[in-house]
Amino acid sequence: MHLVDPRLVGIAMLVVLGALVTVKRAATGSIMRDTPTGGVWLWVVHVFNLFFLLVVNPLAAILLLTRRFEAFDPTHVTVAPRSVLVGLETAGALLYLAGFALMGWALMALRASYQAGGTAPRAADEMTTGGPYRLVRHPMYTAALSISLGLACVVQSLACLSVFCVYVGMMICLIPFEEAGLRQAYGERYAAYRREVHCLVPFLL
Repeated sequence: MHLVDPRLVGIAMLVVLGALVTVKRAATGSIMRDTPTGGVWLWVVHVFNLFFLLVVNPLAAILLLTRRFEAFDPTHVTVAPRSVLVGLETAGALLYLAGFALMGWALMALRASYQAGGTAPRAADEMTTGGPYRLVRHPMYTAALSISLGLACVVQSLACLSVFCVYVGMMICLIPFEEAGLRQAYGERYAAYRREVHCLVPFLL
């Protein structure tokens, strides 16, 4: 990290991660009790999400705090010229922070209706269309993509970029499966919502 002291970046990462954990606990009533139902594939996605958020992000923050990230990560890429590097880090920091903010906003909108990704709605779950769900149908997936791509840009790591690519692949497979369950649960209401609201990026996809 070249815009500011890497130690400050590491501290900021730990703060936003802690804030997200706090928001999840307040909004949904738990931190890690949610478990997917629907097969091994959903468990793989769930474990990958937890690993990225609760292992990769804190580890990256600690390595930045100790100024050891580049030495620890063999996939670190040296970017030149400096103007490109600064632009990359600025965009990455904005994506990273926006991703955490969006994920927290989505959790607050879902509240008790929150479930692990891909899990079919329960009978008592209301169809959520407020908050960030007015902008995109899958704001938590958008947030995960934003966080993973932002982190890759901030630390210039091909390993972190590979996490973003894995997320893209998982979501290509997961979204149709999840939306089939939502259509079954909410019928024409969800079909109309799907026609009106973009999938992951407002005004684009």
